[in-house]
Amino acid sequence: MNLAKRLLLVDDEPLIIKGLRFSLEQDGYEVDSASDGEEAIAKFNASKYDLILLDVMLPKVSGTEVCQRIRERSNVPIIMLTAKGEDMDKILGLEYGADDYMTKPFNILEVKARIKTILRRAQAAPAGVQPKVVHVRDMEVNLVNRAVRLAGRDIKLTAKEFDLLQLFITNRGRVFSRENMLETVWKYDYLGDMRTVDVHIRRLREKIERDNAKPEFIFTKWGVGYYFTDKD
Repeated sequence: MNLAKRLLLVDDEPLIIKGLRFSLEQDGYEVDSASDGEEAIAKFNASKYDLILLDVMLPKVSGTEVCQRIRERSNVPIIMLTAKGEDMDKILGLEYGADDYMTKPFNILEVKARIKTILRRAQAAPAGVQPKVVHVRDMEVNLVNRAVRLAGRDIKLTAKEFDLLQLFITNRGRVFSRENMLETVWKYDYLGDMRTVDVHIRRLREKIERDNAKPEFIFTKWGVGYYFTDKD
């Protein structure tokens, strides 16, 4: 019997929490909530969650700082709730490390679709599966345990970063357009900004490339998209 997925909703607007909680509990999720950044951090430290829905603008501690502090300890999927005009590069970038974002006001059906997709892709591999490890020069990628080592160092990737790396490393040499990546990695009719792909690619490069000016792994095909190569 599968246990209900546990979600943490963080927003200082009671009506948003009430509406999301009701709708998500109807779908069988176990829902916890916090109304400010301090409470969110305390609840995260005290419990285990499968996904966090996190507002950017929060009292006491901002949502972006909450995201950053969670990322220091965990790769739990995080969807940021933002107002129009927020700087997506910063929210999705290295500074904070969110996996996705939605702009208010949002459609509850789209929220549920994104949660479902992200949770499905974050599922751990079944017990008993033998690790499948891919080596590219001094990079080691375990596709089962979703772990990455580079030159003997552990590289901490978010769920989306690993999904992108896995897509590239299992399709070396193939050029993926932004649309290809949205369809393959995000797995839904993405209504957000195409910059989401560029931000995630930049963040991944910052973690695995020693010199962004001279990439070793992820290359840009100008006017088309991105590709991965293990050639010198």
